[in-house]
Amino acid sequence: MHFFSPCPRGLEKILAGELVMLGAAEVRSTDGGVHFSGEWLLSYRVNLHSRIASRVLWRVASTQYHSEQDIYDTAFALPWGDWFDVSRTIRVNMAAIKCPLKSLDFVTLRIKDAVCDKFRKLCGERPSVDTHAPDIRIHAFLEYNHMMLYVDTSGDALFKRGVRQYTNIAPLRENLAAGILLLAGWQPGMPLLDPMCGSGTFLIEAAQMSLNIAPGIGRNFAFEKLKNFDADAWQNIRAEAQSAQLPVTELPIFGSDLYGDELKAAHLNLENAGIRETVDLKQANVLEISAPADHGVLVANLPYGERMGELAELEILYPQLGDLLKKKFGGWNAYLFTADLRMPKFMRLSVSRRTPLFNGAIECRLFEYKMVAGSNRPGLN
Repeated sequence: MHFFSPCPRGLEKILAGELVMLGAAEVRSTDGGVHFSGEWLLSYRVNLHSRIASRVLWRVASTQYHSEQDIYDTAFALPWGDWFDVSRTIRVNMAAIKCPLKSLDFVTLRIKDAVCDKFRKLCGERPSVDTHAPDIRIHAFLEYNHMMLYVDTSGDALFKRGVRQYTNIAPLRENLAAGILLLAGWQPGMPLLDPMCGSGTFLIEAAQMSLNIAPGIGRNFAFEKLKNFDADAWQNIRAEAQSAQLPVTELPIFGSDLYGDELKAAHLNLENAGIRETVDLKQANVLEISAPADHGVLVANLPYGERMGELAELEILYPQLGDLLKKKFGGWNAYLFTADLRMPKFMRLSVSRRTPLFNGAIECRLFEYKMVAGSNRPGLN
């Protein structure tokens, strides 16, 4: 079987490594995702265990095309009735790069028509379309003269773990947060602090990683609605994951936020995940905190205009944050995620690494600051 997993741009190499660990073969990264192959049950394991993938798409067609009719014919020829029942609702998603066809909306409609026409030929009925919460998502990707069709085995995007039900106005997607933790080199057992924790995304991901909780253990997947669903195999895979979980206990994971409503959301999300006691939470101004240990990783999704204040206010915050790191976080590595690319100029600290990442369509950077223990000397930009 051939698969493709999209992921946040900038995390492709991390996803590729994760897929290799899960047993994938022919792993090949591309912009925005990773191609791979393996047995059918691999799709179950990746859906359950991947912290970085956004979806697991099963490739059912890969061919050349020249017209909308070619695309229709390819889709019509596929054995849709072998894969899911006509009672399942469907939706077709389209993405394209350098596609010469005039209307992607029309191409999307032609693929939907092909699937429905095939079912009508097979059983005299056609599946209904549900653009909001379909049972089966069909994905099409068009390049200049090459098309690929996929059946989505995930359903809802994989960053929807099913545990974060309370969010702030600028939530970080869970798979992006997990990727940032891995880029930061954080590992279970290392002290971790998020001093602007919001609804607690970094904290939840870190706690689940520490306790070996599979990110998809609390949700359902679209592959359960396919005709070839192997319920016994899925039950065994889930049971194996559950048996590998560690007991819930206090962890060196710390979170704080200035705003009580944000902190309440973090409390509720941690409780919903069953891991509230793992994290030390408190209400505090980021500029007034102290390091909770003599070393560790500080990670923060910084405000960048849309979420907290105007640009002038941020220009005041950045140097104050730099002073805090200098004075109170010697021995720590700080990882600051933001779309405000002016930030380093105001921080007045040496940036040791800049990693381009995307939060959805927003271009961002993950800035690394290594704070040397016992030194209060400011770095140079």
